[in-house]
Amino acid sequence: MRIWKKLRARGGAAAVLAVAAVLALTTAVPAGAVTGDYTKDTEHPFVGLVVFYGPTGEFHHRCSGSLLTPTVFLTAGHCTAVGSSARVYFQQDAGADWSPDTGTDPDTGYPGPCAEGTLGTQCAESSKLYNYGYTSMAEVPETKDVGLVILEQPILLEEYARLAAPGTLDALASRRGQQETTFTVSGYGISEVNPVSDTSFRERLMAESKLTNLTSASADGYNIQTNGNGKGMGGTCTADSGGPLFYGGITSNLITGITSFNHNRYCKGTNFSYRTDRQDVIDWITKTAGIPAADIVVKAP
Repeated sequence: MRIWKKLRARGGAAAVLAVAAVLALTTAVPAGAVTGDYTKDTEHPFVGLVVFYGPTGEFHHRCSGSLLTPTVFLTAGHCTAVGSSARVYFQQDAGADWSPDTGTDPDTGYPGPCAEGTLGTQCAESSKLYNYGYTSMAEVPETKDVGLVILEQPILLEEYARLAAPGTLDALASRRGQQETTFTVSGYGISEVNPVSDTSFRERLMAESKLTNLTSASADGYNIQTNGNGKGMGGTCTADSGGPLFYGGITSNLITGITSFNHNRYCKGTNFSYRTDRQDVIDWITKTAGIPAADIVVKAP
């Protein structure tokens, strides 16, 4: 998701003007939703829509993220850097039926309390939010854009996301050859943005992307740049921030990056994800969450 264009439960012209003013001052804007050649994501039930709240419980912003264990939810640092508490919804259509009249989705409760019967199964709450040291996108390429949400209610699934081993992507920086360069993004963000309107399904969507660069000034070993497949499709946009960048096709659960930012306010398919295949990042995640690396990291072949 683009940090500066966080979705509000009820948007308005004033919010749009405020966003435009901020975007005019920055070149790296936190990223948002899957755009273009997307499909509904029923492949990754561990990817959730996370809503953050202010000190008095008011809606603040939303992002995407992934469960590494029943209680450890990985997202972007710019998502957890602001907010006092959070709630995560794991339904594929978590906010699809949100009504501007009631301000909620009748089936999931989004963006408020979990719907009856879903707490601890498809929805969970948290007051433990952590970030790796994110301060602002002015720090690109090293933004430390990693965050954790520790859930109060464990979500039990057959499969969880896994982190790629340190250095997994390093070989792609200079010699791609016949190596895999396909990646998959997943998230709940806006699905189309143009100068006059936004389209948001508030559903978990996924799309394939291709590796573009690992060594540019905006990447420089800290981020991975990917593009959608053709005509700018397959990108990310507002509220995808924090979502996973899987290495491989749509069945992969191997995370190599966290959706972080892009340079295009209209979400035209160029994405930067903060790399998680780095030892210092993995060390912070395991230490903060109190879990052994062997539980969440896939060893290099």
